[in-house]
Amino acid sequence: MRVVAGLDDAGRGPVLGPMVIAGVAIPEDLEWKLSAMGVKDSKLLTPYRRAKLYDEITRIGDIHHEVVSPNLIDTYVKRKKKLLGLNLLEAEVMAKVIEKLKPDFAIVDASDVNEQRFSEMIAKRLPVKINVLAKHKADLKYPVVSAASVVAKVLRDRIIEELKLKYGDFGSGYAADPKTIAFLKEYYARNKAFPPITRLSWKTVKRMEKELINLETR
Repeated sequence: MRVVAGLDDAGRGPVLGPMVIAGVAIPEDLEWKLSAMGVKDSKLLTPYRRAKLYDEITRIGDIHHEVVSPNLIDTYVKRKKKLLGLNLLEAEVMAKVIEKLKPDFAIVDASDVNEQRFSEMIAKRLPVKINVLAKHKADLKYPVVSAASVVAKVLRDRIIEELKLKYGDFGSGYAADPKTIAFLKEYYARNKAFPPITRLSWKTVKRMEKELINLETR
């Protein structure tokens, strides 16, 4: 029986915290169980429902995830050459997840605007030939990718809660969140630097740092 793996990320856009890429592998003839249990894109589920589904998913499928640090994200985003940024990083990490799960084929949520290019970026980094299908909004279209989105979101949320215990409540971690912006400004004022969980390559952070330095030099 063929095994299919679905992959998705959580936390690609925030200014704070890591990104998590997760994969779920399941025999193809059991994929219907994911739909039956109500698996869908994690953004459409409550935290409570995601947690319940996470437990059910881990009982019927194999999972593997990778945590991508803000520092590594910055390293890729700061590269000048086209296609060597965040999309390449995701492709490399997704290849690692697929290699661990060893499915017969994989479906991934495409980060690149070019689905075929993203498929090829992943496939050529695999040590063995595995068909990789990259699709936009795959987490809405394929139950196994929806399952991966649930796993990635639950695991990242756990990491974020641990970080809040260490650094304090920084809100959602997104640049559009006033609580996140206030946290960054207050932390910088106390430490003359942003916390190590910050993605320093994000334009919001660079602009904020410039503004704060200007205030200090007045």
